[in-house]
Amino acid sequence: MNNKKLDIDFVNWLSNKKGEDEYMREFRLKSYQEFLKLDNPLFGPEIKIDFDNINYYKSDAKKTENKWENVNCDIRKTFESLGVISAEKKYLDGVSNQYESEVVYHKNNTDKDIIFMSTDDALKKYPELFKKYFNNLVKYDENKYTALNGALWSGGSFIYIPPHTKLDRPLQSYFRIDSESLGQFERTIIIVDDYSELEYIEGCTAKSYSTSSLHAGVVEIYVGRHAKCRYSTIQNWSTDVYNLVTKRAIVDDYGTMEWIDGNIGSSVTMKYPSCILKGDNSVGNSLSIAYAKKGQSLDAGAKMIHIGKNSKSNIISKSIAEYGGMSNYRGKVRITKDAINSVATIKCDTLILDDISSSNTYPKNIIENNYSTLEHEATISKVSQEKLNYLMSKGLSEDKAKELIVMGFIADFKKELPMEYAVELNRLIKD
Repeated sequence: MNNKKLDIDFVNWLSNKKGEDEYMREFRLKSYQEFLKLDNPLFGPEIKIDFDNINYYKSDAKKTENKWENVNCDIRKTFESLGVISAEKKYLDGVSNQYESEVVYHKNNTDKDIIFMSTDDALKKYPELFKKYFNNLVKYDENKYTALNGALWSGGSFIYIPPHTKLDRPLQSYFRIDSESLGQFERTIIIVDDYSELEYIEGCTAKSYSTSSLHAGVVEIYVGRHAKCRYSTIQNWSTDVYNLVTKRAIVDDYGTMEWIDGNIGSSVTMKYPSCILKGDNSVGNSLSIAYAKKGQSLDAGAKMIHIGKNSKSNIISKSIAEYGGMSNYRGKVRITKDAINSVATIKCDTLILDDISSSNTYPKNIIENNYSTLEHEATISKVSQEKLNYLMSKGLSEDKAKELIVMGFIADFKKELPMEYAVELNRLIKD
């Protein structure tokens, strides 16, 4: 059933297809009703989605495979051309690859006692663990698109890293949209228990069409005491995709959460990875780039909420705009009354490459005690003709000169990526 009409019958059909119990069916229906009530956000880029022209579910896969030779040939060739299959063999301890609405290939390559599977499978195999964390950190009624995700979620990764466990290599999920006007609504839940560490990588791409597609994912991450999680994303959606994502982590005593976030594609992006620094001496870091070109409005940033004493946060945001693109930073840092001796730093750097592009900064910084420190630094620079002429006098073309400037601007971001992703980022920016 490739249904383009979103209604109660479709939500019931989806729950039936997945073989869910009454608990999840009721949750989906409750989320759908909330979706109908809520309006689009009053901030950020304008959202013009024709909800009557979205295909809300599509899958030709009968089940999730753990051998590539069993995956549909055309789907396998798609992931092969993206470099996903070769990356698994060389760099990763486990992978989950979603095509359209379902995970088509999943493989846990580590022998450690972890849980790593699709979120749909986790609901069936670990129902009590699932219910403990699902819709706990990101509530279904927060905004129109968390409600839509609650009604239609399908796929995504569920990861549990038990105490005192450290993986040798990252886990990765890859999300691909190949159909016109598709809605993709994965749900990812990650639990890194006490004294454990996880590095997780997410990649996203889509074919380009003349009509809009929608990606509205939700990510919930729980970082235990003395634990560490690094979540790296490179999103290279086509310029007909609305990328409206809610990502949030909560961090316990002495825990560390790191968001490494790259936004290269999409028509509209609204994404603000967040950390709730609940524990004493907890740490939240966010390092991001947003590169907007013609027809793109990228509204991205980060949120840090300090609750624990001696907590620390660091936001570094790099924005680039050219060919009429708009790349904005939007963020919030709040140091609460009891979060004494906390430190927050924000640094926003913007690079504008021509006269028709734009970038804005929308910070919201709040300190509720007199024993903490918050620093915000923002810079905006434009590539001058004088600088271009100098580089061109050394034998570079104008495009190569701009490329050199951009690569220097994002050097801090690239060095935080795994090697194969840094190489891919170089290629995307050059293109």
